Amino acid sequence: LVEVQRADLVAGYVGQTALKVESVIRSAMGGVLFIDEAYSLASESSQDYGSEAISTLVKMMEDHRHELAIVVAGYRTEMEGFIRSNSGLRSRFQSFVDFRDFTDEELVEIFRLEAQRHEYDISDEVAEAVLGLFSKVQSELRSGNGRLARNVFEEMYTVSGIC
Repeated sequence: LVEVQRADLVAGYVGQTALKVESVIRSAMGGVLFIDEAYSLASESSQDYGSEAISTLVKMMEDHRHELAIVVAGYRTEMEGFIRSNSGLRSRFQSFVDFRDFTDEELVEIFRLEAQRHEYDISDEVAEAVLGLFSKVQSELRSGNGRLARNVFEEMYTVSGIC
């Protein structure tokens, strides 16, 4: 498994991006290439080399389709834009997995796990208060909501002055 992001694929000069993409794909040959936040490659700016990365990726996906699995990840709306950014992507990425957001109760469990990782036990009263907090968070702020639980814990940890 080779995990990359935009910075691992896009260079600052014409022609260098294709070389970076080819190198990354060669390193993942026989395995899986995971591109996190793949939508960051799709840009409408002519000053950006993300489209070169995508074009090179599409070509190499075709040339090495039996030697490599490629997984791209990101937020649903942005990933739809990524898939639309190059007509070759739609035919090469045909399976999509849409992960549901965590429930408020699951967020409390993530919060508890984060606390345990820092060697803290969470009382039932704190868990109830955190549950109430999560239930009031607006839906647009819940994107990547596992991170929400971690961020709330980190804020409480920092404010407490313990760190």
